[in-house]
Amino acid sequence: MRHFRSLTDSAAGQLFHRLPLELTAESTPELLAVALGGTLYTPANRSDLVKDVLRQRDLGCVSMVLCLEDSIPDADVPEAEGNVVAALASLARHQHDLPLLFVRVRTPEQMLRVARRAGAATALLTGFVLPKFDNENGTGAAFLSALHVVQQELGLDGTPSADGAPSHRLRVMPILESSPIIHIQTRAAALTNIHALLAAHREDILSVRIGATDMSSAFGLRRSRDLTIYDVNVVAGVIGDIVNVLGRPDGGFVISGPVWEHYSNTERVLRPQLRVTPFVGPHEQELRQRIMTANLDTLIREIELDLANGLLGKTVIHPSHIALVHAMSVVSHEEYLDAVAIAGNTNGGAAASPYGNKMNEMKPHQAWARRTLLRADAYGVSAAGVTFVDHLEASMG
Repeated sequence: MRHFRSLTDSAAGQLFHRLPLELTAESTPELLAVALGGTLYTPANRSDLVKDVLRQRDLGCVSMVLCLEDSIPDADVPEAEGNVVAALASLARHQHDLPLLFVRVRTPEQMLRVARRAGAATALLTGFVLPKFDNENGTGAAFLSALHVVQQELGLDGTPSADGAPSHRLRVMPILESSPIIHIQTRAAALTNIHALLAAHREDILSVRIGATDMSSAFGLRRSRDLTIYDVNVVAGVIGDIVNVLGRPDGGFVISGPVWEHYSNTERVLRPQLRVTPFVGPHEQELRQRIMTANLDTLIREIELDLANGLLGKTVIHPSHIALVHAMSVVSHEEYLDAVAIAGNTNGGAAASPYGNKMNEMKPHQAWARRTLLRADAYGVSAAGVTFVDHLEASMG
């Protein structure tokens, strides 16, 4: 699996200075966490999950969640569990050519039940997604205990085999969306406790996700398609605090951007947020019109703000969003040259950037440079003069 693998060699050569790396079960968890990209959630009660997974793989999806939680009615849960188990068994023959697969479960007991029913096919999963994760009532610890049971029972704990070959380790992605995190009176303590729990089980944690829908609902809010989540101040404040506690370079975790809920065309309230300037050619102008017609320009703005606030990747609920997330995650040629010039240069000092348009300070920018080079491994580096618009045009056709 690799980002942008559908491009022809010719197109890839024109767009990329450096191609993304291949992603496998043996890739480092640091790379996998950054490379999740647009993580597509699909209800686990869909009639043909196998076809859905393979179709999205062919469209460029790199990570996918089969959801047993809020996306399906309570009454459908038993059937959906069986549907997931059957899908994993059928997907086993495609195991070397699949997106990174996760199952979002409701409870620790459901995690155990699904894994035991799926048996050896559980190895197809990269891990589980854990809703409403916190450390206030023992729920987080119970989820991690269940994970350890699954790892040990199915041999998915990362222990090398007898011949020394690396073994797959099942990991989890907790979603932060519970009341203790949302409410300001309890937030600092709740986030501190979560960090302590996750740090104690670092090898089991792939990344942290943000449940902005539940956060908004706690205040009786729902943002329109004309506003980013950062325009909703009470939710933006929670996101900022999550990054502050859990996203620091020294001991932090990769944190994914929250879901964008909208995908159909409706009447606009605010003016488009996508500047005309980057879209210079006739085909690019047509692409801009398609993006605005689908009201995706605000999503692009939100992805920009995700990256600016230290979030990588995004939860998505519609396949059309994936190409946007991936195109905007590619490291620009300018960013890459800056990162190469800075990384490892810990003697201090400052120097003009390779593009001659900014000052690179060696010590303060070390963490940024390391993160940028890891993102370059995951998504590649644009060729000189290539912009996100070029990647979008190639990805969206």
